[in-house]
Amino acid sequence: MGKVILEVNELTTKYITRFGEDVYAVDHVSLKVEEGKSLGIAGESGCGKSTLALSLMGYYFPPLHYTSGEIIIDGHNITGMKPDDVRKSILGTEIAYIPQAAMNALNPTQKVINIIEDVVQAHDPSKKKKDIYDLARAGFEKLGLPADVLQRYPVELSGGMKQRTVIAISVILGPKVLIADEPSSALDVTSQKMVIKMLRNLMDNGMIKAMIFITHELPLLYNVTTDIMVMYAGQIVEKGAAKETVFDPLHPYAKGLMGSIIVPEAGLRGVKLTAIPGVPPNLKKPPSGCRFAERCKYVHPECKASSVGVTTVGDNRTYRCILSEKELREVYKNAN
Repeated sequence: MGKVILEVNELTTKYITRFGEDVYAVDHVSLKVEEGKSLGIAGESGCGKSTLALSLMGYYFPPLHYTSGEIIIDGHNITGMKPDDVRKSILGTEIAYIPQAAMNALNPTQKVINIIEDVVQAHDPSKKKKDIYDLARAGFEKLGLPADVLQRYPVELSGGMKQRTVIAISVILGPKVLIADEPSSALDVTSQKMVIKMLRNLMDNGMIKAMIFITHELPLLYNVTTDIMVMYAGQIVEKGAAKETVFDPLHPYAKGLMGSIIVPEAGLRGVKLTAIPGVPPNLKKPPSGCRFAERCKYVHPECKASSVGVTTVGDNRTYRCILSEKELREVYKNAN
């Protein structure tokens, strides 16, 4: 086992509505990411992926609130820190975030180099503009971006180039962990390939030590990440190596998620698509038992009676279900 660069223990965060209702979008989530590894997070819209990403930054804005748990980056616990301290000493340097719709994150009235100057000087006001330009140029060239992009306005860049520019800016201060939230969405296939290649280069070049890649597409994660975590209704329902999670999912939701996606990989082509019936539970009043029980084809009465624990399989695989691995494989076999 390599050095753990990011460790999350029982993290719980919630939204508070204007009526004072608690919505636990991240519910007792634990995970570890080792140095040199990349973790993919998959799940349908509303399962808590993006909320988890924001929570990992340790920087909370209402209506999102921290409830409990730990976030440890490279041995340092960032929970409980003041927002200003997090912004100055954590964001950008320890952990960085590429948000959804990142192409709209750039100020259209500023040149790219001016945006970078603002980022760098927010952490080190004494940094000279020439030093910042040299830093930015070296970083862009290392990632295969032409240096002349620094002198352009965002409106002069294509969608794919803007996305890659946002990524380059995100890692300009050398964060240990990079969180990429749907970084390839809204891009054409060619631009998607370039973005994915760029993210891989960040790891290969040592510009970041670990990465979290968020998407609803499990097959995409298989080609990008080393491990995959599947979320449902604010909880982790399965974690494991990318290959086994995609090609041999255990949890019924992970199984259904894979069955509802067109997959080009050999061995899964031509498999009949299946739909997951129903809708996710209301997290204002989550069910006491398994949160997937109302939509699960293999539900047992006890699934709805009490909370479901986590089962460990092997060294690095877990899933949340009352059925054993043998029982799950048997019901899948009979279903076919």
